[in-house]
Amino acid sequence: MTDLTGQIALVTGASRGIGAAIAEALAGAGAHVVLTGRDTRLLEAVEERIFEAGGSATIAPVDLADADGIARLANAVAERWHKLDIMVHSAAVLPELMAAKDIDQVGFSKALTVNVLATQALLARFDPLLKASDDPRLVYLTTSVATAPRAFWGAYAASKAAAEVLIECHAQETRNISKLRVAIVDPGATRTAMRAKAYPGEDPKTVKAPEVVANRVVDLLGEQFASPHRERVNHAS
Repeated sequence: MTDLTGQIALVTGASRGIGAAIAEALAGAGAHVVLTGRDTRLLEAVEERIFEAGGSATIAPVDLADADGIARLANAVAERWHKLDIMVHSAAVLPELMAAKDIDQVGFSKALTVNVLATQALLARFDPLLKASDDPRLVYLTTSVATAPRAFWGAYAASKAAAEVLIECHAQETRNISKLRVAIVDPGATRTAMRAKAYPGEDPKTVKAPEVVANRVVDLLGEQFASPHRERVNHAS
């Protein structure tokens, strides 16, 4: 089993779904997990589950649409721990699915802000903290439509594709000058609220649980993968 004892991990989108499952799995492997998300109540519930399982965590409510909030989060992590060993960027916004010509500009703007601009802000603010780690790793959760566009998914696909490019470029820019290793992971079909919103008629029991993805991410963090690394989590629970 992967041993992350003594390591500091930050998980965005940790209040529910895949992000929450990854946070709990990281804590189960020994990491101290900084839980970020917008919903304080849900973050507290994840923190409580981690405590009950014998792990440790800190909640840090942040709206990724607020660049100043990301800066404050980075400053808080720096003041308390002086480094960051693992960052798992799971948070994303799914705008309404519609034809490219009909995309709602307000929803699209929000998706671009959270999915793209916040991703760049996270890279900028946490790069010094990751460089302070002896074994820094960044895991970015993506989607298949970022590289295989699908009808009516244009707004989401475009935002995630742009974020993927930022992550890939960052990996290439840092791999020869730092210890940072970057993995881009596509969770595949997973039982989440976001998927239920996109596929309202789907039986959730037909797709894998978030814990399957979480366990794979923790296993990956214990491997000496080359940066940038890409994989898709295909198997079901």
